[in-house]
Amino acid sequence: MIPITVFTGYLGAGKTTIILSLLPKLPKGYKAVLLKNDKLAKQSNLAAVNEILNGCMCCVLVGQMKNALLDIRDNFRPDRIIIECSGSAFPATLAFQIRELERETDGHFKLDAIITVIDAENFTGYEDTSPTARMQASYSDLILINKWEYLEERALDLVLDHLNTLNDETPKIRCNGRDGVDPNLIFGIDSKLFKDRSDESVVVDHHDEVQTITIFKDTRCALSGAPHNHEGSDCRCCSVTEPSGKCPRMDCSRVTLWKRPSFVSALGGVSKDSCWRIKGLVRFRGGLHILNWAFGRYDLTKVDVSDMDGTVIRLTAMGERDEVKKAMRRFCDELQAIVV
Repeated sequence: MIPITVFTGYLGAGKTTIILSLLPKLPKGYKAVLLKNDKLAKQSNLAAVNEILNGCMCCVLVGQMKNALLDIRDNFRPDRIIIECSGSAFPATLAFQIRELERETDGHFKLDAIITVIDAENFTGYEDTSPTARMQASYSDLILINKWEYLEERALDLVLDHLNTLNDETPKIRCNGRDGVDPNLIFGIDSKLFKDRSDESVVVDHHDEVQTITIFKDTRCALSGAPHNHEGSDCRCCSVTEPSGKCPRMDCSRVTLWKRPSFVSALGGVSKDSCWRIKGLVRFRGGLHILNWAFGRYDLTKVDVSDMDGTVIRLTAMGERDEVKKAMRRFCDELQAIVV
């Protein structure tokens, strides 16, 4: 039997950081496999990473999810599967698929726990506007309170009051910064959630809450695939962000590699009220880095990725629908990047 732990939590809550912090604490020889829809998972030191790339983890076709779990079982024989849901997703659909697979495989899999990670610093803000954030906290076996150390005691008490109003029965544990939590606290819970098909009434449509855009800059033009000067009104790579056909006059043949302070300065102008999460790759003069930005806080981690030689900027930004593109326009203008 392979236990499955599902991590959920709103955009930027810190799910990946907590998952990766668990690895050094696992017993020697313990094999964990992470299933998520993020190419950056390849940078982790998990036993294996299985990716579903065409959309939200909780919205993939039933057969596709089942096949992914069966492939992990057959190819890796792990001690545990960890699933990281998209930040804007409520994991009920995924939980029902796991429950169905439990029955179909005669107990080869088991839903061990649904863990919800809360960003204490921003929860009272997005909880007011996001039904998904409220549902994530309401249907959970354990709530991990992350980033609480940034709050004064009174503000933290307010967050706990909100959480207890949504869910006063589920245990709540404070994370120990980047050290996360003890695996013994979150593994072996044996979830009782979503065993009854009548619970399907709690499934919600989360796609209207969050809009995702891709920000791109390359040593080659984004759409034409060849360096050229942007002159006149016929440049196809500019038409994505310039409906008028007017060119922003970027010279792709002389793409600037930014110094880190210049990039950080542009990042500082992004409104966290409209843009909640930015992640992806950016190349400085010192090499390629992974950006992980959430509600104004960020990390930049240098990586060695050989198949991204032409990439200068490739970022995914998520935020309020119809507002996130506006919020990122100044950032794109400063860095001469485009939205694709």
